[in-house]
Amino acid sequence: MAKKGSRVQVILECTEHKNSGKPGTSRYISTKNKKNTPERLELKKYNPILKKVTVHKEIK
Repeated sequence: MAKKGSRVQVILECTEHKNSGKPGTSRYISTKNKKNTPERLELKKYNPILKKVTVHKEIK
């Protein structure tokens, strides 16, 4: 039986990668609690293509 709750999966995409012009994308999958954080999530994660830590924002 599935758990009930307000926890949902979100996709995080790199913001700097689009501006760099390099092919590919850096994406991560994470979870968040919709009740505690109704706004879009923004985390610093490692981008293996750019080889540095960049800001990743939640996409729809």
